[in-house]
Amino acid sequence: MLRDLEDLPLTVTLLEDDRFICSEAEFLAWAEGRKDLRMEWFYRDMRRKTGLMMEGGKPAGSKWNFDHDNRKAAKPDLLRPRPRDVLPDALVEEVLTLVEAKFTHFGRLRPFRWATDREGALVALTEFVAERLPRFGAEQDAMLEGEAFLSHAVISPYLNLGLLSPLEVCRAVEEAWLAGDVPIAAAEGFIRQVIGWREFVRGIWLLEGPSYLERNVLGHSRALPAVYWGGETKMACMQAAVAQTRDLAYAHHIQRLMVTGNFALLAGVAPAEVHEWYLAVYIDAYEWVEAPNVIGMSQHADGGILGSKPYVSSGAYIDRMSDHCRGCHYRVADKLGERACPFNLLYWHFLVRHRERFRVNPRMGQMYRVWDAMAEDRRTAVIAEADALLARLDEGAVV
Repeated sequence: MLRDLEDLPLTVTLLEDDRFICSEAEFLAWAEGRKDLRMEWFYRDMRRKTGLMMEGGKPAGSKWNFDHDNRKAAKPDLLRPRPRDVLPDALVEEVLTLVEAKFTHFGRLRPFRWATDREGALVALTEFVAERLPRFGAEQDAMLEGEAFLSHAVISPYLNLGLLSPLEVCRAVEEAWLAGDVPIAAAEGFIRQVIGWREFVRGIWLLEGPSYLERNVLGHSRALPAVYWGGETKMACMQAAVAQTRDLAYAHHIQRLMVTGNFALLAGVAPAEVHEWYLAVYIDAYEWVEAPNVIGMSQHADGGILGSKPYVSSGAYIDRMSDHCRGCHYRVADKLGERACPFNLLYWHFLVRHRERFRVNPRMGQMYRVWDAMAEDRRTAVIAEADALLARLDEGAVV
């Protein structure tokens, strides 16, 4: 890092990174002395600092969080606006041709749909606010077959690259809300993702540093299954998320957290391998944002620095938030048997093998009570079938 170049015979001047609202010094001061670092409290302070959606020192609508009105399942809609593709110019074409000739890669370069300059990034922002922001809140956790973008902004590459600034993005969203063009829940939900979560994970990276990549408190060591590199799978949700990642270098946060991330965590994949995959395949993946999201939030390998509980679920969550299960080889309602959803089996296997760590977690106690209430022969069957599933993964068999 540049901070370590003090012994070199040259003068190094470090400038504050203008891709963020919260400076390094400001975040370190906020974190100092706190027993637990929780994004919610940081987010509220950022709202106060920026004045975004604030009314007389209080949050607009008298609430900081409108999640109760957000995060619903989505239905297919042929009229849903789609982010416009950007045709590559001559320079981009030259780079694409070079990559094709010189590199072997997992992703598909063409069609290449991304803007590569500020003008294109501003167009993408304007289109999102006008066309998709009104439905952003309600659909932000939904997944649909064949719908890569739903109502997401799809501007994270431009934010992380510096073609857009977080404050200008949030001001544009706030202005649309003030004009009555979008509901308060959609505007607040989006702004929280930018000035809350994005700034917070960058702060965690500042605090923890490169050694964060070595965290593995759960002791997971399984190799990353071939499905992540396009290997055959019978799981419709995994197939959809990986194929979309291969084709677009993009997947939204629920696909990353509750499908590919959830499966890796339940299966006990080594977090370093999961981290390297996410860093390699996504267009918006910069280590300062990708590593905390994967090592901390997705894989809980940091022991709870970023999140108070692991983000694990059975197939029921995916069924509730998507239409993947309808056409899947597995049956999400089946808890046992050849057609049982792998998420159902691995969910209980994860909880059982990490019981000593999580049984005292107040947010997870209910699930252990459910497990303990099951008949003993059923519990034995669940673990045996989960063990067999993991063995098939290790053998490279199609799951």
